[in-house]
Amino acid sequence: MKKIKQKILEFRDQRDWKKYHNEKDLAISISLEASELLENFQWRNSEVAVAKSKQNIKEEMADILIYLVQLADKMEIDLEEEILKKLEKNAVKYPLNQNNDF
Repeated sequence: MKKIKQKILEFRDQRDWKKYHNEKDLAISISLEASELLENFQWRNSEVAVAKSKQNIKEEMADILIYLVQLADKMEIDLEEEILKKLEKNAVKYPLNQNNDF
């Protein structure tokens, strides 16, 4: 995760974009990229969407993560640490012995 973060921030800084990256706009950008990801699946079943749009799906997923890493950096949040905490919390909320049907 640290190598990815370093590459993302280096890319941003080389272009002097940090000054445009406030929390609100980064959160909006995450939402917009997530919507672009969803467009790949609109009016298709999952199998068809992946077969026809896998490259675009991968790119949109990367865009989401890029903005998320920048938002975490802006807010001084250690994403790796927060992910591990959230997984622990979810393990308590959804224990293995429960029926895992949705």
